[in-house]
Amino acid sequence: MKKHEKLNIIRDTGVVAIMRAQSSEQLIAAADAIKAGGVQVIEVTMTTPGALGVIERAKQRYGEDVLFGAGSVLDPETARAAILAGADFIVAPTLNLEMVALCNRYAVPVMPGIYTPTEALTAIEAGADMVKLFPASFGGPALVKAIRAPLPQLEIVPVGGVDLNTAADFIGAGSAALGVGSSLVNNQLLADGDLDELTRRASAFIAEVRKGRGQ
Repeated sequence: MKKHEKLNIIRDTGVVAIMRAQSSEQLIAAADAIKAGGVQVIEVTMTTPGALGVIERAKQRYGEDVLFGAGSVLDPETARAAILAGADFIVAPTLNLEMVALCNRYAVPVMPGIYTPTEALTAIEAGADMVKLFPASFGGPALVKAIRAPLPQLEIVPVGGVDLNTAADFIGAGSAALGVGSSLVNNQLLADGDLDELTRRASAFIAEVRKGRGQ
């Protein structure tokens, strides 16, 4: 799949599910559930035990049906290891220009973390495809709107503070997509194996994205 095709899936879906699964089996079960609810973009954080192996096994199972990215990536070395394991995209909590350059070298979508307009513009000028606004809980949808006022070309993905009560507002403020963690997939739901609840939550988030887009 080409880079632009992956980015279009992220845009169209509007939700990136952030998972910290304890095993590949747990993650695949959860991926099945949220895919049934309409979410087909999953970020596996590097804080997940054996994260690279989890990504590799997940990609072997799903192929191009689900995008699996690596999250909490702090440096180009980790980014390259994740790409070799099959990661479809790379997400970072901070802005590392060498990591952005490496992802561009391999034509892999990259979403570095930013919080200020200066960081956002620096990221885009370095070749970032989207920017992760983190932590979005400080500032909320108003911050997305304020940053995009002078920089409308930014594709912002807020992370932190995104739940079913704020999702539509974040989208309405101009977010390209939403990074959603514990309000969609959390350790308790994974431990309980409550797949029906995961599907319900995924579907609810997709509905809120459409609401925010006026669809």
